[in-house]
Amino acid sequence: MEPTLPPSSRWLRVCALDDIPLLGSRVLARDGGDIALFRPQPQQVFALLDRCPHKGGPLSQGLVHGAAVTCPLHGWTLNLDDGEAQAPDRGCARRFPVSLRDGDVYLQL
Repeated sequence: MEPTLPPSSRWLRVCALDDIPLLGSRVLARDGGDIALFRPQPQQVFALLDRCPHKGGPLSQGLVHGAAVTCPLHGWTLNLDDGEAQAPDRGCARRFPVSLRDGDVYLQL
């Protein structure tokens, strides 16, 4: 079931769901840091700041597997649902709320 977007919140339509490759990512360029959109399953999208907390590597260029992404620079693995690094690493990438509606992807900024 797709959530209804509250009219008072700042949800922004960023792309169609099909614009994000399955098991891949897409980058949304913006001031304050790019956002990486990840699609680990056909009807599931996550959004993280496109910057690994370790050394700032581009998470959007990492390997998506399960509900995680592995940074291409030094191999840190981050959970897509909360941005937390998996043990033994410690750190967190900023997460953005995502909603899917009528085949479109919305971000709350």
